[in-house]
Amino acid sequence: MDGTMNKDRVFAEKLTTITPFRFNEKVARVFDDMLVRSVPLYGEALKQQARIARQFYQNGTRIFDLGCSHGNLGVLLLECFGSTAFKMTGVDSSWPMIQRFQKRLSVHDSQGCITLACACIEDIVMLNASVVVINLTLQFLDPEKRDRLIQSAFKGLCKGGILLLTEKTVHADPQMKALEQEYYYQFKRENGYTDLEISQKRDALERVLVPETVAEHENRIQNAGFSVFNVWLKWFNFTSMIAVK
Repeated sequence: MDGTMNKDRVFAEKLTTITPFRFNEKVARVFDDMLVRSVPLYGEALKQQARIARQFYQNGTRIFDLGCSHGNLGVLLLECFGSTAFKMTGVDSSWPMIQRFQKRLSVHDSQGCITLACACIEDIVMLNASVVVINLTLQFLDPEKRDRLIQSAFKGLCKGGILLLTEKTVHADPQMKALEQEYYYQFKRENGYTDLEISQKRDALERVLVPETVAEHENRIQNAGFSVFNVWLKWFNFTSMIAVK
């Protein structure tokens, strides 16, 4: 976290019109608080991803963090690698997020290991990668673009390289889907969100964040050519996955 955790009150007041959710300046300013209070096991997932990335990183290659936001994973990678140099490209389409990441790099990245690009992740050409990370980002792409992005990641990875993917997922069974949703809303209430905030954010995310089942993710990843797939962390409708080329 960047140490400036402003309180998330984006949806605290009754809104007359609910506009589609965007990663704008208002959201970027409170993003850490939003993550901690809205994503179960967020910190644990990132910590372990950084360790896995360190293990699978191949010298002379590159890490791609697609949807890097304001750099929580990047800062953890700098800690994990320590004095060992590595190369990473962080990509995000939100300029406010990239600006915040840049400020953090000026403090944490003395070796210049990380470069940033403000761009749509589906437009990035990945070459000579040993690690590709997509955290809570694929779900915001149009479904038809998701296949192409995973295929692009596979093509850009070296043999033995990995894809790390965390997504909000949905269960195919209606009863289990409702159960997961119920426990997720309870998680948000326990973290101080009101029913109004939960409802308004849900409306803002409708048709913006479109979750898929774990099976759909696995099929897409296997169809791209990955030889190994595993779910290594799951909390109801939040799932962290790894695939190996």
